[in-house]
Amino acid sequence: MTETTPPAPPSNQFHTLTLEYPIQREGGPIAQLTLRKPKGGELRGLNIQSLMAGDVVSVITLLPRISMPIITAHEASQLEAEDIAEAAGTISLFFMSKAQKRMVEEVMGGSVSKD
Repeated sequence: MTETTPPAPPSNQFHTLTLEYPIQREGGPIAQLTLRKPKGGELRGLNIQSLMAGDVVSVITLLPRISMPIITAHEASQLEAEDIAEAAGTISLFFMSKAQKRMVEEVMGGSVSKD
């Protein structure tokens, strides 16, 4: 019997944010959050259109489900506006097709993903 290793997840499954205002914890501040592309169960109770539109309540609800290190709902709700906006933008990218990302790149003149 041969052993097989599972394939590594695609690079577009994760995105690391550097927070403008780190989360303050007793064990030390959290300056970066890595967001993982959500799975179906993590989207329960949420509307994908709201997430893509950057709805703050939806973003704050989803962040504790997909962030590494794991943050609490309270910590997510205490993020500054700039950090929420960046997280919302990253989350919306998770739902875009490659063609949509290419269109955004053409308009913005830069790269929006690692695809």
